Amino acid sequence: MGNGARNETEIFKDLEKLCTSAGYAHIIAFFCHRDNIIRYADEISVDDVIHQFSMERLVRTEISTLIGLMYKQKIDLSIPKPETFQKHIDETKALLKELQHSIVAGFSTKTSKEGFNPLTTGAALREAIFYGAESAYYFQYREFSVKKYSKHNTWFISNKGYSIEDACAVLTAITEFQNKNFIKRLTQIMKKHPDEWTMLPLFMFTVDDIHSESGVEIAVIKAVIDSFVPPDGIKNEEFSTLSDFNITNAYPIIPLSDSNYLLFQIYSLAEALYETPFFWRKDEKNFSNHRGGFAEEFSAERLKLVFGSDKVFTNIEIGSKKRKKGEIDVLVAFSNRAIILQAKSKRLQIPARKGNDNCIRDDFKKAIQESYDQGLKCSKLLTDEKYKLFDSESNELKINRKFKEIYILCVVSDHYPALSFQAHGFLKYETTDIIMSPFVMDIFLLDVMTEMLQTPLYFLSYINRRTEYAEKIGATHELTILSYHLKQNLFMVDGYDFLFLGDDIRADLDLAMLVRREGVPGQATPDGILTKNKNTVIGQIIREIERLEHPATIDFGFMLLRLGEETIENIIENIQKIANLANKDNKHHDLTYIGKNDMGFTIHCNRDAFLVSETRLKEHCERRKYSEKARNWFGICLDPQNLKIRCGLTLDYDWKPSEEMDKIVKNLPKPQRTINFGKKVGRNDPCPCGSGKKYKKCCINLH
Repeated sequence: MGNGARNETEIFKDLEKLCTSAGYAHIIAFFCHRDNIIRYADEISVDDVIHQFSMERLVRTEISTLIGLMYKQKIDLSIPKPETFQKHIDETKALLKELQHSIVAGFSTKTSKEGFNPLTTGAALREAIFYGAESAYYFQYREFSVKKYSKHNTWFISNKGYSIEDACAVLTAITEFQNKNFIKRLTQIMKKHPDEWTMLPLFMFTVDDIHSESGVEIAVIKAVIDSFVPPDGIKNEEFSTLSDFNITNAYPIIPLSDSNYLLFQIYSLAEALYETPFFWRKDEKNFSNHRGGFAEEFSAERLKLVFGSDKVFTNIEIGSKKRKKGEIDVLVAFSNRAIILQAKSKRLQIPARKGNDNCIRDDFKKAIQESYDQGLKCSKLLTDEKYKLFDSESNELKINRKFKEIYILCVVSDHYPALSFQAHGFLKYETTDIIMSPFVMDIFLLDVMTEMLQTPLYFLSYINRRTEYAEKIGATHELTILSYHLKQNLFMVDGYDFLFLGDDIRADLDLAMLVRREGVPGQATPDGILTKNKNTVIGQIIREIERLEHPATIDFGFMLLRLGEETIENIIENIQKIANLANKDNKHHDLTYIGKNDMGFTIHCNRDAFLVSETRLKEHCERRKYSEKARNWFGICLDPQNLKIRCGLTLDYDWKPSEEMDKIVKNLPKPQRTINFGKKVGRNDPCPCGSGKKYKKCCINLH
């Protein structure tokens, strides 16, 4: 490696020696207390969460490595002297940093192959796989476990002595007990002599403790705990490199005596509850098949929350009754948009985690590429109406298939490390005018998306934006990009080729999910796109567009959701002006916004006869579109009394010169101001139209 740098094996051996030293459990407890506990007073805030993204913090995989190495020898619980305690802390941090540097140094960016991307090599991906952000929140693992295994309760009760609901109740009780124990024990610790200070008791519990917390029968509690204690006689002997199987990940509860236990990370137990039962029954074909079925069922359930049961269909076959050409796991059909979701239960295997290039690519192919290829095939078949759609009972599904856009979602059911990096580097895909770039995710992200974006337009708008910027925005995890969108309305500023987002942007979303799912006091919705327009006329228009589900207004809704905050404020102000005028004089009034990005829109406000209003809107939009040589133009007519949509249209076709239209628009008032739809402009910045006025005073045509 040069420059005297040590290799990974040497560093790992030194780390193992340190972790098996007397009293090292107290060092692990120190790091768990420092890095895994969120402290707050009356109400949790972003400031309370943000330390979880500190560069000094040990990530969970690092702490899990320390636990796994400690478990290789008999655990000595004697408390190290203060000077030894601090020395071990410093040595641990130094060795972990050196270990990370050795992993980074394990790959080279030099190659003679044209077009070679060094970031797609196993050596490069090892760092992303080990240090990448967690896919799931711990409460998702807990909640999903019930859904994943509830159909197998007979097996659990017969073979383990408890139901999956019992297991989740014990997990919840351990979580609650430890949360309360932190406060109680910390008070006791502070009363002791500094030589006796240790955080280890915060992570210890007995069967009686959990029985008192939950009321679950002691025999059931003991059975659940025993299921997640490392099997007798196994001391993690195989754990000799960073990527080896670590028994304490699958079995994170460490027994200290017959009734006393140690659990350093509640997250590890939640993840084990979700994943470990698969290995108990992995050789049973029926059980393995159900894993894929769970992902499909769960995905459909979450999408129904957004679109309604009548818009979401499962196990749809395309072809004829006699010959199947393709199968869609979950299909969403909303107006002129469709979502094709293909679910897989494939995992990233240990050889791939070790950096084996062939294994990484093979696992990705089975987990993602095959899912996408199937989705692409079905997308093409969906647009060809000579092929029919059939549900699982062979009944023909008749829906509008004139889609403007089709989105392919590739969903995996388990934590797939560095998924976004691998998708960016490995996925081979194609797009058409209708079929968009694919969106690769796990069910945990889908759960969060459907939790935060619970209406069709908001959900589809985000997918539209995310797939549009598929090659232009990156992050260690998709949750970061979603959080950015919720706060800033995802867009790419002109002049930038790529945007990479830091992990700390996730803090607002992490907080919101914690409040929503765990009931802690705090802000359940980040300030941003979901809060600023909710009770405004724009929010009302968007809700109306969703209710009507008319293709003519869907695109207008998409465009509204792309606009910046200042533009929205301007539109709201002027809609109210023309509505007030229409109510006052009972006449027609309108306004038009001209975009620099080959688009614009017109809003009419009147109570004229419907046919009159519809014809006027169409003619006005056609004239404006032609005069501005625009590709797209949107128009809606509002009732001035309640601001509900009376009619709407979308003009989407290439501009072509016309002598007849030249005559018609000859005397059409020329707009003096324009709006740049793609770029965010400060309220007091000069207007991008060049008028010399401030942006807040400009950019509007009002008739």
